Amino acid sequence: MPRFVLPRWSKRVTLLEQTLAYLGLDLGSSSIKGGILDPVAGTVSHLRSRPFPDPITGLPPLRFEVDPEAVVVAVRSLIDELLGDMGLCAGIVACGQMGGVLLTDGTGRAVTNYLSWRDQRVLERLPSGEGTFYDRLLLQISPRDQALIGHELRPGAAISLLFWLAENGMLPARTRSMGLGEYVVSQLCDSVPKAHPTQALGTWNLETRQWHSSLFEHLGFGQLAWPELIEATQPAGQYTSARGPIPCYAMIGDQQAALFGAQLRERELSVNVSTGSQVSLLTRPAQLGDYQTRPYFRGAYLNTITHLPAGRSLNVLIDLLTELSKGEGISLRDPWSTVARAVDQVPQSDLDVSLAYFAGPLGSAGHIRNIRLDNLSVGHLFRSVFRQMADDYFACACRLSPSREWDRIVFSGGLPQKLPALRKTIADRFGVPDRIIDVSEETLQGLLALISEQ
Repeated sequence: MPRFVLPRWSKRVTLLEQTLAYLGLDLGSSSIKGGILDPVAGTVSHLRSRPFPDPITGLPPLRFEVDPEAVVVAVRSLIDELLGDMGLCAGIVACGQMGGVLLTDGTGRAVTNYLSWRDQRVLERLPSGEGTFYDRLLLQISPRDQALIGHELRPGAAISLLFWLAENGMLPARTRSMGLGEYVVSQLCDSVPKAHPTQALGTWNLETRQWHSSLFEHLGFGQLAWPELIEATQPAGQYTSARGPIPCYAMIGDQQAALFGAQLRERELSVNVSTGSQVSLLTRPAQLGDYQTRPYFRGAYLNTITHLPAGRSLNVLIDLLTELSKGEGISLRDPWSTVARAVDQVPQSDLDVSLAYFAGPLGSAGHIRNIRLDNLSVGHLFRSVFRQMADDYFACACRLSPSREWDRIVFSGGLPQKLPALRKTIADRFGVPDRIIDVSEETLQGLLALISEQ
């Protein structure tokens, strides 16, 4: 991977005075985090955060919009605070949430709010009442095109939201489409928006390695302009600071950033278990199949299955088990430690539990079955849950690679660290060596790894 381009003015500084520290940002959906990245020391420090702006209120059901200017203000404030903690800044690197869309006019001014990846308006009923806009969209996209956009067609995807705008006559003339990350960087730098392919979720043609323009035309929004696609090491603009211009690089996808920080290699299977979870495998060249395919780095691609049940679903069980105590005003100090101890006392269980009660690749209806007096306990419940999660990850991994072309499991996310029994259950199911990533800021660590590459 080419080395990051340093600011020209840094060449005038002596080696003794020069610092290679970068400012790193993670534009998340609940918070905006930042820190100082030092590739020489290999550290992420001075962590700061801002809450991600609240969605706009009073919108119709299913709609989720955010004022993009409020996001820019929050990011700018965080940058300026971090710059006060730094010496020279070699550049600003960032990753962020993927999906969603916003439109700007020819001057770069936003003419829509940010329609978030959580926006579900495409599920609204058609005026005829016969199905939804999403049903109509699915009928117009061929299986071939579904594969070429990496099977990333979801209600909150940019293509879905733009299709809804086109169908409802709400696409302003002479506008440019982009993700939130591209908009934020362009506003910070007062520059033309530029995009890295890892942020082009579901809009990048995996075969041509360009925007899927023919599909946009077919779906009714071919008149839109799109950002220039650039490499992660190319500056997208310059941030004007009190100490001079600072190179600002194109935002990259947060999933890819985290996995790059985990130093994921070919023939390693990533199992990320946090609020949600995902199973991922690198491939080179692109191998399309019954899974999502996303651009990665170094010419590689990421075959992945996302939105698998994990922490969010486990919390539903914890909420159920603590409902009575909460009802009487009793707050349990550490229910997860109690769960861990209970699981350790139950080596195996024939209780049948599924966590698939949030819509996802495994369905939308969970269950608890085969209940008996001797297996209805916290230990049996979570031992069965851990076994089912391991089975689900293994089944998804076999979808990514039916010939099981992996030699090691790479665990990331908070739950494998918090629940050793879960990690061991998954590792035993796969029967290969494993390693765990025990850093707290995985995405910022990924940005650090990216700028450390020579």
